[in-house]
Amino acid sequence: MDGVLVHENHALKGASELLQYWRENNLRFLVLTNNSIYTPRDLRARLLASGLDVPEENIWTSAMATAEFLARQRPGGRTFVIGEAGLTTALHDAGFIMTDQNPDYVVLGETRTYSFEAITKAIRLIEGGAKFIATNPDATGPSAEGSLPATGAIAALITRATNRDPYVVGKPNPMMFRSALNRIDAHSETTAMIGDRMDTDIVAGMEAGLLTALVYSGITAREDMDTFPFRPDLQYPSVANLHAELVKGRVPSDANPAETKAASK
Repeated sequence: MDGVLVHENHALKGASELLQYWRENNLRFLVLTNNSIYTPRDLRARLLASGLDVPEENIWTSAMATAEFLARQRPGGRTFVIGEAGLTTALHDAGFIMTDQNPDYVVLGETRTYSFEAITKAIRLIEGGAKFIATNPDATGPSAEGSLPATGAIAALITRATNRDPYVVGKPNPMMFRSALNRIDAHSETTAMIGDRMDTDIVAGMEAGLLTALVYSGITAREDMDTFPFRPDLQYPSVANLHAELVKGRVPSDANPAETKAASK
């Protein structure tokens, strides 16, 4: 979502047209985010404010993927949660009880108000046997004033204190993509992933067996490409360029980096 369709609450060029193209051609799609703060309803409202109309059922978050994963692991389990409404709502809807008394899991997500008391409680519960789960590995998040500590940074703190690593459900875990595929009854062989980060979007899409498309409108810059030992199938300056290629029927179903380098110019 961020860096692909929107940036700082403003729709990126071509985003609205790409969404409309998918609708007109009856293509199933999901908008994914590692951010676990917001519910799909919240995110729909934020996207609408930016000028993009995305229904709730077309939004998939790391919180929702985490809740789905845990529901398969331990239906009706007990969780101690550090996070916001996006995470607590997803877990509640999945049938979990939220408690600090003998939980099966400590689930760490994103929040703007990390509490030292809650982190201490999480550490003690994990030491007592609770399994450690994190929604995503992102170490920092953006704000108007600069970077903020995010889930990955707090997870590192808890890991250092407990010597327990969390199981991370969100990107770059390909499970996030596989749960998304199940959500829209899609198959990896006929699905593409569009992202702006090589270290999360592209590697996870690749490991999930999807066609991958990188856009340079977010985190990864063109000059960063040589630092990675893998390549996306497609590369574009933005989704506007991707949309233009789709309209012309020039996006290949199976591409190599040499072909996509030419297509992205």
